[in-house]
Amino acid sequence: MSYLMSAPCLLGVEGLVADELRLMGAENVKAENARVFFSGNDEILVRANLCSRYSERIQLVLGRFFAESFEELFQQVKALPWSDFIGVNDTFPVKGFSLASALHSVPDCQKIIKKAVVESLKEDYKISWFEETGPVHQIQFSIMKNEVVIAIDTSGAGLHKRGYRPVGNDAPIRETLAAAMCRLSQLRHYHTLYDPCCGSGTILIEGALLADNIAPGLNRGFDLDRWGMIPEKIWKSEKERCKDLVKTDTDFTAFGSDIDEKSAELSLINARRAGVDKKINVSVSDIKRFNPTTERGTLVTNPPYGERMLDIKEAEKIYRIMGEKFVQKRGWSYGIISPDEEFEKCFGRKADKRRKLYNGMLKCQYYMYFK
Repeated sequence: MSYLMSAPCLLGVEGLVADELRLMGAENVKAENARVFFSGNDEILVRANLCSRYSERIQLVLGRFFAESFEELFQQVKALPWSDFIGVNDTFPVKGFSLASALHSVPDCQKIIKKAVVESLKEDYKISWFEETGPVHQIQFSIMKNEVVIAIDTSGAGLHKRGYRPVGNDAPIRETLAAAMCRLSQLRHYHTLYDPCCGSGTILIEGALLADNIAPGLNRGFDLDRWGMIPEKIWKSEKERCKDLVKTDTDFTAFGSDIDEKSAELSLINARRAGVDKKINVSVSDIKRFNPTTERGTLVTNPPYGERMLDIKEAEKIYRIMGEKFVQKRGWSYGIISPDEEFEKCFGRKADKRRKLYNGMLKCQYYMYFK
């Protein structure tokens, strides 16, 4: 069976999501703001959940239409093939958002969509009440400029929850963003990765997973798996495919450090959970003592900054230290994410390239130095 699907993602990484989906074999890939639409069969649906590094979740798109009144919304939602996906005992909560649209009340939209789904299922199943005790089928809606997208989430917990980081430090970076930063810095399987502000190790771990081509979703579950909709043989075959694609003979290694001893310990614990601890070295050290010993290196880091952990003046001191320590050198590149518009001034030189990214809801720039 072929499906229309959507991969919601952080703003700024839509192109990376589109590229990875094409490499997976997805068809009709189209990137939009904070999401990528694509189509594919059962295998692609499972593969996208298991393998996507940069998207937040994978959704089955049931409908896409325009609506400016609640009656239009109700009738078009009711007409969708709900009983093809939601069983008589399944649970089907509704959530979503509305931006720049006539139907701007999210609670009212939730109620109308829920009512429309119930009426559709009543007709198909010939019953008047749904207990909703079975597996969750989270219905998601988005309304932007009066265009409605109705989907069912197949991932469950967001895809950034890989399963290796049950406990974070004070200011964790999302796994999907860390992976995107490594990709934007063109990290390869023969590179040496550095992160001198490693926190709980997310960038180091995502770099190792990317370098060795390890599917990020291999060690977690998905709502889709609990539905019983996809034959078990497809899950088995897709997981075997993931394992076959792992690079086992890479020269990749990573060095992380943090001023906080507990963070350094947590990095190693998380790396062990992710199965990449043999690739990662972590020490307790102040960034002032950053002194790499390798001839080449790819540095990717998320330093503490004013709105996150430190006041602005303290954060800008760190940027000045970075400018002194991250010297222009053949074979070296540096990628630093920051929301501070004064970053380049403090760092001491203009970035060779910058990319707008969002760390949660916080607008940042990813400053890249490679010349």
